Amino acid sequence: MSDKIFKPVNPCAQDCVKNVLKFLSDITYKQIVTGQHTQTMAQEELAHIEEVTGKQPALLGFELLSYSPNINYLDTDAECMIEVEQNFGTLKKAWEWADKKGLITFTWHWFSPLGGRSKAFFSYNTDFDASKAVTDGTSENRALLSDMDMMAGLLRPFCDKHIPILWRPFHEGDGNWFWWGVKGPEPLKKLWRLMYERYTNVHHLNNLIWVWNSPVPECYPGDDVVDIISRDMYPPEHEHTSRAEMYRDLVKITEQKKIVLIGETGTLPDAKAIADEEIGWSTYMTWSRDFCLTEQFNTNEVLREMYNSPYAVTKDKLPTLY
Repeated sequence: MSDKIFKPVNPCAQDCVKNVLKFLSDITYKQIVTGQHTQTMAQEELAHIEEVTGKQPALLGFELLSYSPNINYLDTDAECMIEVEQNFGTLKKAWEWADKKGLITFTWHWFSPLGGRSKAFFSYNTDFDASKAVTDGTSENRALLSDMDMMAGLLRPFCDKHIPILWRPFHEGDGNWFWWGVKGPEPLKKLWRLMYERYTNVHHLNNLIWVWNSPVPECYPGDDVVDIISRDMYPPEHEHTSRAEMYRDLVKITEQKKIVLIGETGTLPDAKAIADEEIGWSTYMTWSRDFCLTEQFNTNEVLREMYNSPYAVTKDKLPTLY
């Protein structure tokens, strides 16, 4: 890949960002970085992978849902509260992973900044209007910026320690199931650009690697605010391929070459097929719980094959990038 591909969109990006982008660019078409999402303090997924394979993923995902400032504890249900309570304190686990120099990605199921019940990141649990949230002076805009600024405060210590974060906000925004996507492409693009400008020019979070997460061209916010393009996918159980069609569909959203990754998957891709077919996924991240902890989607044999493949980058093969 050309050097231009791993040049960060933030001109003030820290060296750690440049190191990660260069590394991902260098392995593209040759290997894929192993990744696993976790969302609880117990991190059962990490323990399971270690037990089955004897290795650790190079990339670990962390969930920020319980850090949303506007969780409605008075109008909720047991399922929501269990998920929130199990997620409490997980940034401590991110710090522990940073001490090991592993790659980190954050997912934020952002509870509605204003109004909503239960899991208010779902559009059916809130009437929060993203089109109003990107309009200056509205109550929705004030609430949105307040939440953004709070989260910036939690991200600040990672920046101060020069810890790179693959930052994937507003994920799956092309769908109508989250409040940030239900109003369509235009508010979504404005939300992304608003956050980028605020986090880059106001909060100076120069450790963030901006990961866009949608294969829909109409939703794409622009090459000037995106470092990496990605999509989420949940293929049929035990169907392990290069996901070439999904890759080729995704890269059509921009004419500029970008590093490409699988933001979420339920079924593991085939690392050898990715290399043999020269499909440019640089990383993947298996989703949590049953997608990792059971053999419903991936057998333990397939998991061992992935983590012991010469085409896969595990934690022990990851160079020091920060």
